Amino acid sequence: MQARRAARELAFILFSQFDKKFTKYSKEEMEDIILKSVRILTSSATDELKIAVGSLVAFRDQIENYEAEHETNLNRPLGVANVSVPMIMTADMSARVNEMIDIADKALLALEIAEFTTLDSQNEVKDYAIQIAEYFQKNHKEVDDIIQKHAKNWDLQRLVKMDKDILRIAIVELLYIKDAPMKVVVDEALELAKKYSTDDSASFINGILAKVIVENGLK
Repeated sequence: MQARRAARELAFILFSQFDKKFTKYSKEEMEDIILKSVRILTSSATDELKIAVGSLVAFRDQIENYEAEHETNLNRPLGVANVSVPMIMTADMSARVNEMIDIADKALLALEIAEFTTLDSQNEVKDYAIQIAEYFQKNHKEVDDIIQKHAKNWDLQRLVKMDKDILRIAIVELLYIKDAPMKVVVDEALELAKKYSTDDSASFINGILAKVIVENGLK
């Protein structure tokens, strides 16, 4: 995982912990929130991996039972080892495999973020996440006004908080930090939306950011 990608994930987690008094947080308080978030991530990753292992064991048992109860092995002499049998990958099995892959991916991502954040050589991850938060603190009214302006027929207070936070992070990067390529910022915002928000969030966020980019002449 790239450091900046980890920083955006961390910033998103940081934003999710903010209450309505986010403008009052000091840098030290934000660092404390990040530390607690990393602990939550690692604990969650451990739980997710346990679930994945449990699912894999159940899936293995299901395959072994299928093999043992297959007509080919039922007709073999007692005491003789089972032989492998043809097995059709049903939709149900595919769904279970995909579920386990998804769980494992999320757990690995959480562990990668934790690793990036805790390694001394990767302080840039924590620093960049806090930089995003600090820029938002200073410009939160303008950022939220921009979102409201382009989110026609939507009340900012009624937007899904995850969508608002993803937009806030991206707009801060685009208009204030101006350190990452525009396409990277947008692509990362869409990835966060697909990972953490609703099915329609990615297209909604993409539409808002496209308007911000055009309005500000970004290239």
